[in-house]
Amino acid sequence: MLTVFEFVILFLASFRLTRLIIYDTITAFLRKPFHEVVEEEQPNGAIVTYMQVKGTGLRAWIGELLSCYWCSGIWCATFFYVGYLFWPFLFEPLIFIFAIAGCAAIIEVIISRLLE
Repeated sequence: MLTVFEFVILFLASFRLTRLIIYDTITAFLRKPFHEVVEEEQPNGAIVTYMQVKGTGLRAWIGELLSCYWCSGIWCATFFYVGYLFWPFLFEPLIFIFAIAGCAAIIEVIISRLLE
């Protein structure tokens, strides 16, 4: 059974890894084979950008996975939890780095909103 501290660290690490995979520009190369960015002009002249999943079969399935925060979050949490259980000496530093980055991201959003 995990302690509360371990749970919070795994939670923060999973949060950050999921955001890294789904949203961050640095991992766009992972999403590119499975996603296409589409821009549409609205009647009022505004440009709306959205993501469209490419292909069919396995390619579409991976595209859906990489576009769904909830789905990817499960796999990221599983990755960290299983790694932590079986190879803690390898995964603890990685988990802590992602957890610290997750805290920093949360603090940045809070401060940005307070300064608006």
